[in-house]
Amino acid sequence: MKALFGLVPAAALLALALPADAAPDGATVFARCAACHTRTGAGVPGAYPPLGADFRALAAKSAGRRYLALAVIKGLSGPITVEGKPYRGVMPAQVLDDATTAAVLNHVGTQIAKTGPAFKPFTDKEVAGHRASGSGLSAADVAKLHAGVGGK
Repeated sequence: MKALFGLVPAAALLALALPADAAPDGATVFARCAACHTRTGAGVPGAYPPLGADFRALAAKSAGRRYLALAVIKGLSGPITVEGKPYRGVMPAQVLDDATTAAVLNHVGTQIAKTGPAFKPFTDKEVAGHRASGSGLSAADVAKLHAGVGGK
């Protein structure tokens, strides 16, 4: 058995310990987002935008859902306006698979952003479609999508 551990990478052993159908935990993934957006999603004025009514408004529109998924997948670079306030920072792309991206977006939409239109959960299939449709976009291109889909 000792020889087996020397040949199998640690990540593979961890994968063996998890059920294949285990859903990603959006709350756990959100911990990395909270470093900037804060644990409550309130953001930091002038630095990191809040994840509230703007998130819910975007998630209620097809183009807004694409923007939200691509913001996580590709990151953002350049100015956006959220709740009437400008933000000019950079959000790095998150290296997450489609199911994990959906899980973190769903966590924000159900546990963080509680005001605005009703929230419809993201699916991994939907995220995969947005990933494919935005494959040629840069983080700056994604930031420009925000205003075009009614981000405020």
